[in-house]
Amino acid sequence: MSVFQENLGKTERRAGISLALIYAFRMLGLFMIMPVFALYAEQLPDATPLLIGLALGVYGLTQAVLQIPFGMLSDRLGRKPVILAGLIIFALGSLLAAAADTIYGIIAGRALQGAGAIAAALMALAADLSREEHRTKMMALIGASIGVAFAAAMVLGPVMNEWIGVSGIFASTAVLAVIGIAILYLIVPDPLHSSFHSDAEVQSGALKQVLSDHQLLRLDAGIFVLHFVLMSVFLVMPLELRDTASLDAADHWKVYLPVFALSLAIMLPFVILAERQKRIKPVFLGAILTMASAVFGFLYVGNLTTLAIALIAFFAGFNLLEATLPSLISKTANATLKGTAMGVYSSSQFLGAFAGGLVGGTAHGLWGIDGLYTAVLCVLLLWLLLAVSMQPPRYLSTYLLNVGVRDKSDAADLTRELAAVAGVAEVAVIADEGVAYLKVEKHVLDDEKLLSFRVNDN
Repeated sequence: MSVFQENLGKTERRAGISLALIYAFRMLGLFMIMPVFALYAEQLPDATPLLIGLALGVYGLTQAVLQIPFGMLSDRLGRKPVILAGLIIFALGSLLAAAADTIYGIIAGRALQGAGAIAAALMALAADLSREEHRTKMMALIGASIGVAFAAAMVLGPVMNEWIGVSGIFASTAVLAVIGIAILYLIVPDPLHSSFHSDAEVQSGALKQVLSDHQLLRLDAGIFVLHFVLMSVFLVMPLELRDTASLDAADHWKVYLPVFALSLAIMLPFVILAERQKRIKPVFLGAILTMASAVFGFLYVGNLTTLAIALIAFFAGFNLLEATLPSLISKTANATLKGTAMGVYSSSQFLGAFAGGLVGGTAHGLWGIDGLYTAVLCVLLLWLLLAVSMQPPRYLSTYLLNVGVRDKSDAADLTRELAAVAGVAEVAVIADEGVAYLKVEKHVLDDEKLLSFRVNDN
């Protein structure tokens, strides 16, 4: 059996599903207000487009600033205590926002929500609970949960708003955090031991190297722009559905549900084309252009039908880029620096959400909805120009192999032996971790030879 076809073990499946649920519940709580907040905030005292944008996006600032420190803190204090603290902070922020009757109170609550920055600690716990050879599958499972949570939030937000209002949505996110705590201690297994994982955690000493890699910086800029655009657009999209499409707020989910379903159906063939046919750069550029075309279309929509068509194109491009960018990070980063590269990437994503709220709110206040769309379109076109000069990635897969802790001399010898295995393009053995980090060509990889170097799990 191929090393890429081996199944997760029972404990790994339990850990992966339970951690994915915790991550999804948290993201669901953050995203559910997006499709309804602009309508609610109009009625708040002292609310301005700028403050509304700040309220929607400020969680990204605190999340970006604190997620890497929280991850490092989990190395010292333990994964579960740090995750518990983060979920409690998130719940308190949700309750603060639920009780707020001013825009400033909601800004404070959203900032506190973001301060419960557990993403890095969750990934570190996932690494503790998975064998090296299965860690990519574990991370993919957690990553998929984020996409599901976002799609669900877009549909559930308007429905929940009709039932319990925005304050109720904030309160329900506190409940989700409490459920997450229960899952953490009742379902998530306790790791036998915690250790540092180069593929899943940030190495402070490697930040300079990652931040000086121009190809990685292009991808960081890409995820920044992607979430900048998303946050900016949703400052006004609920208003567009109400005013341009003449749709009651309670019925907005009837647009989002088919829009997401169709956009995913459109996206999937292009994901296959990008990966299997090695056409990732043209697909990537096409997705940016599709989003730009959709935003251009927003400027001229006149009814529900044309707005829905533009939204389908927007989310087809968005979902494709959201799936492609992490793959490009994995292909571009050195295998031993993947954790650091992903940490910087995630921080860029959250900063993009913050900047989208701040700049989008400013643009909306100064120039109206069309002015906001024009600003977003300019940002997307600048991204397209930046992406055109991106180097096509090498189509290699990351693979980790448990080789046991070794001294540096043995690690150097093993590195040479692994490099000689057919299909291995890059290899580095980290003696202290007992792990070989490899980039491989799956279609020519000598699985049997590679697995002969693996140390049996205890």
